[in-house]
Amino acid sequence: MIVVMSHCATEDEIKAVSAWLEREGFKVHLSRGVERTIIGAIGDRTRLAGLALEAMPSVEKVVPILQPFKLASRTFKAEDTIIRVGGLEIGGDTFHVIAGPCAVESREQLLQSARIVRDAGATMLRGGAFKPRTSPYSFQGLEEEGLKLLAEAREETGLLIVTEVMDARTLRLVAEYADILQIGARNMQNFLLLREVARVDKPVLLKRGPSATIEEWLMAAEYIMSGGNYNVILCERGIRSFESYTRNTLDLTAVPVVKDLSHLPVIVDPSHAIGKWRYVPAMARAALAAGADGVMVEVHPKPAEALCDGSQSLTPANFEAMMKDLRRFAGVMGRKMP
Repeated sequence: MIVVMSHCATEDEIKAVSAWLEREGFKVHLSRGVERTIIGAIGDRTRLAGLALEAMPSVEKVVPILQPFKLASRTFKAEDTIIRVGGLEIGGDTFHVIAGPCAVESREQLLQSARIVRDAGATMLRGGAFKPRTSPYSFQGLEEEGLKLLAEAREETGLLIVTEVMDARTLRLVAEYADILQIGARNMQNFLLLREVARVDKPVLLKRGPSATIEEWLMAAEYIMSGGNYNVILCERGIRSFESYTRNTLDLTAVPVVKDLSHLPVIVDPSHAIGKWRYVPAMARAALAAGADGVMVEVHPKPAEALCDGSQSLTPANFEAMMKDLRRFAGVMGRKMP
């Protein structure tokens, strides 16, 4: 449930309500809006039976949150969440592009990729150091060496780093290097890992699982937020369907739906959704039109030589052309691009 405090509530009154809820066994989360302070109370509502919470000073009303996801709910926080990291704001009126290779393959490949995407206007660099692959015989990533190369690329280009953490054992290592921790689609419901990233003071990019419903996706975000980390970015990357011509089916309907249900920022990964580079620019434009806060796309200097996902990676020329189109389209949509 949420406790809505009146606009004239004092700090002492807010603290008194919070302390009362905590004594009754509730976990309390404050959300300070422009006009109201909302106190989110997570716990057993039956404990409130017969207790006059609404009679406390400056309590305007008590509202139950009907969705199973509480902290991620738009009811809990009406305003859009804006995540600030490294001088960037994700979730505002700026449309961000995260770009780079699927995997860190070598120093030359990564630095070349970073320069390409920076010069074209990307604000963040993606690249896998630890790579979850369907086949155990496929390239698994450079691991810590890959993380060091990502840090070098950040130092040279100024791009923030988004990279995947695969398990709790390597979380601390990845967190030393990454600006944003990515939870991949395979790990969306790895609840032990979600609880662990909740304890790390880094934004988390949470990819939707290929068979996950929107509610399951938001409940995964709830695991992270209930652990104390409210800096969650949702990423739609395609779901499984009967269609076999594309890698997955990009569910762009999820963007406005999630924006209505939740205050969290949403980005779209058309590369993994489509699996074919020629359709990525069109779906990036569609993501912008749907109201997404950004896209994450794969770019490789030589896609034909990529160690993984070359077929869905844009060439430098194709990426530059896509960025020009997105800038023109962003202006029409009233959005900004760096």
